[in-house]
Parts: sequence; structure tokens; C-alpha cells
Amino acid sequence: MVLHGLGRAILVALSVAWFVVTLPFRLVFWTIALLGRLTGLAIGFALMVAGAFFLAGPFFLLGIPLFLFGLFLTLRCLD
Repeated sequence: MVLHGLGRAILVALSVAWFVVTLPFRLVFWTIALLGRLTGLAIGFALMVAGAFFLAGPFFLLGIPLFLFGLFLTLRCLD
């Protein structure tokens, strides 16, 4: 009975130690992922605006794929 409680305490202590050791790495990777999504969102939105600009003018054949690519990139980054 005492060994069961001691084993559980050791397991909890190891879990807490692992959480504390890996926390900085997880925070760095989370920040990199967030910055990547925000960059993709900004580029996708800019491509959508450029596509809409070209759709309104004589270069509508260039505007359609540009707008769609920006739309898909923006939607992918919002996932």
C-alpha cells in the first residue's frame, strides 16, 4: 500500500519536472507557429486585395488566380 502511494508520488514528481523542463521549448515553438500563421494571414490578405484590384481593371485574368490563392492561404492560416 505504501509502495503504491510512493510510486504515484514519484510519477507525479517526474511529470512536473518534465513539464517544467519542456515549457520554454514549447513556448518558443508556439511563438514561432503563431508568427508563421500571422505572416501567412497578412500575405494572404494582401494577395486577396491585389487580386481584387486586378479584377476591377483590365487584368482580370491575373486577378482571379491571385485572389483565389490569397483566399486559400488566408483560410489555411485561420485553421
